[in-house]
Amino acid sequence: MAEKLEDLNLPMSVVTRIVKESLPDGVAISKEARTGLAKAASVFVLYVTSAATNIVKNHKRKTLTGPDVLEAMKDIEFDRFVGPLTEALENYKQAVSARKSGAGKKKEEAEEIETIEED
Repeated sequence: MAEKLEDLNLPMSVVTRIVKESLPDGVAISKEARTGLAKAASVFVLYVTSAATNIVKNHKRKTLTGPDVLEAMKDIEFDRFVGPLTEALENYKQAVSARKSGAGKKKEEAEEIETIEED
């Protein structure tokens, strides 16, 4: 759990990057607006986390998963984001899987090289 209320805020650098990528060219955002967005985003994350935690407890589990977050988004009536979030979750799973299989291939290649060098 967070020790201070400020620990619950998203990093300002992350918020700034997301906002800048979202704005059209030539549009600036004030520091005050970035701070407000960061606080609002932090509150939203806490709200979704709370809703997802309730789902986990109702299913008598202890681990919160991606599908729990998707279900929570439906419960708090943010259904329009479920599709894009589902797609993002699948892309993330594929990226992790590719990274793991890539690491496994590198290990196998290294072992194969060692075997060839020993011969």
